[in-house]
Amino acid sequence: MEEDDVTIREQNFHSQVREYIICFLLFAVLYIVSYCIITRYKRKTDDQEDEDAVVNRISLYMCTFTLAMSGGAVLLLPFSIISNEILLSFPRNYYIQWLNGSLIHGLWNLVSLFSNLCLFVLMPFAYFFLESEGFAGSKKGIKSRVLETFVMLFLLGLLILGIVWVASALIDNDAASMESLYDLWEFYLPYLYSCISLMGGLLLLMCTPVGLSRMFTVMGQLLVKPTILEDLDEQIYCVTLQEEALQRRLNGSTSSHSRSHGNAHQLNKELDIVRDQRNKLERRKKASAWEKNLLYPIVMLILLTGTTISVLLVALNILYLLVDETAMPKGSTDRGLGNTSLSTFGVVQAVVEIVLMFYLMVSSVVGFYSLRVFEGLTPRKDDTTMTTIIGCCVSILVLSSALPVMSRTLGITRFDLLGDFGRFNWLGNFYIVLSYNLLFAVVTTLCLVRKFTSAIREELLKALGCQKASQDSSEVGTASPVRVCSVRTDWATHQYNPSVES
Repeated sequence: MEEDDVTIREQNFHSQVREYIICFLLFAVLYIVSYCIITRYKRKTDDQEDEDAVVNRISLYMCTFTLAMSGGAVLLLPFSIISNEILLSFPRNYYIQWLNGSLIHGLWNLVSLFSNLCLFVLMPFAYFFLESEGFAGSKKGIKSRVLETFVMLFLLGLLILGIVWVASALIDNDAASMESLYDLWEFYLPYLYSCISLMGGLLLLMCTPVGLSRMFTVMGQLLVKPTILEDLDEQIYCVTLQEEALQRRLNGSTSSHSRSHGNAHQLNKELDIVRDQRNKLERRKKASAWEKNLLYPIVMLILLTGTTISVLLVALNILYLLVDETAMPKGSTDRGLGNTSLSTFGVVQAVVEIVLMFYLMVSSVVGFYSLRVFEGLTPRKDDTTMTTIIGCCVSILVLSSALPVMSRTLGITRFDLLGDFGRFNWLGNFYIVLSYNLLFAVVTTLCLVRKFTSAIREELLKALGCQKASQDSSEVGTASPVRVCSVRTDWATHQYNPSVES
């Protein structure tokens, strides 16, 4: 009997060690990928080892950890779904015994814990650490900046706890709720994270429909469009003439110093626009026939299919919510995995669900940076400050942490939420969940209709003589091949009139 107990304890010990090793390896891969991404966009600084360099390095490590946790949150549902299907297909395979319910639950709990740590501790610390200079009268150095940062974190924590206390007292004023106000660990933190998850869900609801319609424009810029009734050689020739004219004007103004600094800056800006247009035309000319005539339509068809399937799944989920209360998103404490398939069509549907989750996450990020409010957070290669990187990491962490909840709420998957992700208070409110689904379906449909009818509306406005003023301003700031061709003779004879461009 004692030997059996020892054997069981040894098995539990080896299982725990194996889970820790797997979690560490997964985190190491995510951390390395996140570090490569951040260093690609981070502004290059001098190699001088001073106080600010140390502060920047510490903030960089914290941002990398946060971005790694964001990647882990995105991979939670896909990894759980594919693990469930693998265990159903190979229930007694010796080589996949490490893939069990205990490992999956552990991953969910770890991601939830470290996401809270990054959101409420690491990212505020990194921001205040960057902005700190030490208290007045104290000795300058890392210690004084750390002390100031901890004081700011303490004050921020008091402010947030006070806001949550007042909000919860106003919403729930019964006796039980008033007694729970003094329970920090069991009430404050779950309630606070529930509010953050609701804010993340609303942010996803705002960004994802915009991103779904914006994806067509982004892919259209990355891919080469088919050439239909276009003479690319003529357009390249006209743009080259305009580039030469702008270069000639810029050289003349530099040599004679007759132009102001603002005018020279405007000429450089116009020259960059013309060069960018010429590069795009040359890329279209060099593209192969299959890339122009086959790849572009296939990608657009895939995007349209993915968006249509997402809207249809949300519409079906709305019907399920109205007729079946089991369609409500809920958490699960069952540690069993591989018992039943949550997909009607098995592995095929599971793969489709995973693809749709990644598609929605990419669309939400694209939509986030497309909104005017968040345009300032758009990262630029080798020219992004640490403050902007912190803002980007926080935003992506909020979006990625809300992705599993949104996927389950919209009915993209039937996999129940595990760990703390299934304990949010608002998930049990029928009216919030139903309104969320309705808003997503309606807003996404309106964004797509607006996207695909924009060309028709512009043509109708032109026909009615109501062309927008923005189009007039864009004609002044951008290079038009037709306009260049109209003055090509003057350039060829060196009789170009600068007032035409200015």
